[in-house]
Amino acid sequence: MVMTHGNTDALARVVDAHLPDRHIAQIEVVAMTEVGTDVDMAAVVVTDFDRAFAEFLRVDVANGDASPDTIRGYRAQVGAWVAWCHHHQHDPAVCSVTHVKAYRQDLVAAGMQPATVAHKLAILRRFYQAAVAAGLRPDNPAAGVRPPRSKRALEDFGYLSEVELTLLFRAVPRDGSVKALRDLALLALLGLQGLRTVEIERANAGDLHPRGDTVALLVRGKGHDRLVYLRPDVATAIRTYTAARGLAGADDQGIPLFVAVGNHAGGHRLSRRGLRHIVDSYLRAADLKRPGLSDHALRHTAATLGYKHSHDLRAVQDMLGHADPRTTARYARVVDMASANPALKVPVKL
Repeated sequence: MVMTHGNTDALARVVDAHLPDRHIAQIEVVAMTEVGTDVDMAAVVVTDFDRAFAEFLRVDVANGDASPDTIRGYRAQVGAWVAWCHHHQHDPAVCSVTHVKAYRQDLVAAGMQPATVAHKLAILRRFYQAAVAAGLRPDNPAAGVRPPRSKRALEDFGYLSEVELTLLFRAVPRDGSVKALRDLALLALLGLQGLRTVEIERANAGDLHPRGDTVALLVRGKGHDRLVYLRPDVATAIRTYTAARGLAGADDQGIPLFVAVGNHAGGHRLSRRGLRHIVDSYLRAADLKRPGLSDHALRHTAATLGYKHSHDLRAVQDMLGHADPRTTARYARVVDMASANPALKVPVKL
């Protein structure tokens, strides 16, 4: 992967192809916009490294059955690494452990959380693993580079109380508009059923399935699909929205369950960025927006309140689609820590 001079916009075009979200991270934006030299687009994209990585993505990721979204995510992270290397005038083909550690430090300096840095380094390891397997270099420079340790407690995550979740739902206008009907259904799937934003983005109209007296949604999650049985009021909210909206146009993934409204992307599948914007707008409208509360906090809310009122950890695990029960257990720990606080048992008045 030899860096050469070329068209002044070449790097931006290459990284745009890898980074559909130009706001993924501060360091990536800097790498795209403040580079001092140019790079030949063919030298970055059409290389033995890229072909080896493309084959790795096709054959090895998710046992050869990776979703297009997963493929885009992997290539986005590699694109960010290539942009960083060019910004610092390094050749990714011959970078060493020292370079990878410098990249890690820049990610940390940009304010990224340890989990985010860990994800980026994991993909970088797999990128160079593919290069080693193809005989393109003898070692993997990212193999021994560990992410920074997270100092945050596992139980330290944002979620809403029952009252706050009610206020969030009430912030949605009850004017019968398609937008309001859609937004209420979205918030219900996030805050009551615990779906991820990517799972809502992937959902198609045909994924709703009657199951006796209930309705289940086929959720296309991380690594595997699952059926999520919907509360009757959530199923009604979705059906009311789709009836008011009418049939949406199909895209390459099918007929989307949720679509954007408005002049810009109206009628097209609702994106994760659009969904995050919707959630943030209602959190602000309900005066609930605070650090740690975002779209993913609604998934935490569904899990925490679901366990609080059921004490069925396995049911919560199934609803969320966690492969490892230890991932779900932190929600139980939050509830149990609050109710079993030993300080409450001390018979002393303040």
